[in-house]
Amino acid sequence: MLVEELVEVENASEEVVVAKIAELVNQVAAEMTLTLTRQDKQRIVEALVNDVLGLGPLEALLSDPEITEVMINGPKQIYVEQHGKITRSNTEFENNEQLLQVIDRIVSTVGRRVDESSPMVDCRLKDGSRVNVIIPPLSLKGPVITIRKFAKDPLQVSDLIKLGSVTQPMIDFLRSCVRARMNIIVSGGTGSGKTTTLNVLSGFIPPDERIVTVEDAAELQLRQEHVVTLETRPANVEGRGAVHIRELVINSLRMRPDRIVVGECRGGEALDMLQAMNTGHDGSLTTVHANSPVDALSRLETMVLMAGADLPSRAIREQIGSAINLIVQQARMRDGSRKVTHIAEVLGCQGDHVVVQGVFAFRQSGVDEDGRVLGELMPTGVVPKCLEFLHASGEGLDEAIFHPTPAVAVVEG
Repeated sequence: MLVEELVEVENASEEVVVAKIAELVNQVAAEMTLTLTRQDKQRIVEALVNDVLGLGPLEALLSDPEITEVMINGPKQIYVEQHGKITRSNTEFENNEQLLQVIDRIVSTVGRRVDESSPMVDCRLKDGSRVNVIIPPLSLKGPVITIRKFAKDPLQVSDLIKLGSVTQPMIDFLRSCVRARMNIIVSGGTGSGKTTTLNVLSGFIPPDERIVTVEDAAELQLRQEHVVTLETRPANVEGRGAVHIRELVINSLRMRPDRIVVGECRGGEALDMLQAMNTGHDGSLTTVHANSPVDALSRLETMVLMAGADLPSRAIREQIGSAINLIVQQARMRDGSRKVTHIAEVLGCQGDHVVVQGVFAFRQSGVDEDGRVLGELMPTGVVPKCLEFLHASGEGLDEAIFHPTPAVAVVEG
């Protein structure tokens, strides 16, 4: 009877549902002569409301501000990331059916479906959190959900310095490079903090410039006023209507942008970004998946080839060498902390190779008894070739920040 009555109120307003569920809980408790405290009743009502209106057991995890990612490997195995550490949660689903019901509720709100004909889906929650779903037969552990929560208050420069991700001299250099309209790539692995760093760098763009952002899932939170946000669109249930990131990058060039910020280059759009950077759209920013600045350049070359461009490797490298000015390398350390491990200047193409030189780097010295990574973020001692350009652009950057001194902050993760 309880289930039937809950189904009847599922489409009612939230106030009606909460009131009805509270009434039913009191009714059942009285019929079964159960002695429930006010807290017990409140917990039962909240759980039932979450099942009827929300995402069931996920609601408590999604509302916890300390949790940044949720990983569900079947109904009985849920992991969460907090402060860079992944731990198993005590939260569970009752069975596969309850988990699949929550999945259907997530994907249906964005007009998607999950079944054997479409067993993988990327979508977003209402709050902007990114969701990936994969179900059997592709997943052998049952339905799997991965949720990267949307940061309502993104990290600012002061936060990154406090966390040991960067130092003030690194920030001073990066701020000058962005204001001087240098083209910058943020490189790193999955979960290394690329989007956070890209968001911080984008915040250095002057407020009087028109910014067009292009993303698969809108995550950037720029505070400037003149910002246009473009987001890709997946195909509908009939497999039609998809709009890919490359199409949006091409369209953004027709929107009179002062800056183009692409959340991530994964394929042929890299060619369009390079051509834009080489034809007057300087000051562009994007991210790529790569483990070092040199790997980032190789990855760019591969992505240009994915565009179907019939260009020799040398021509591609010359485009990369002339378009990219700076690579910011991001990494997630073994202790869960995230750091900018390299800032490398691209010097152009010499012979058949794109040449880079390190300007700042993280030197790891060990690990303490708690497993925290120890080391220093410090200048390499190389004065970047672009310093003269930065001075000519009105950036009063002190050359002393590029020389190693004991004043550079010691970082403990």
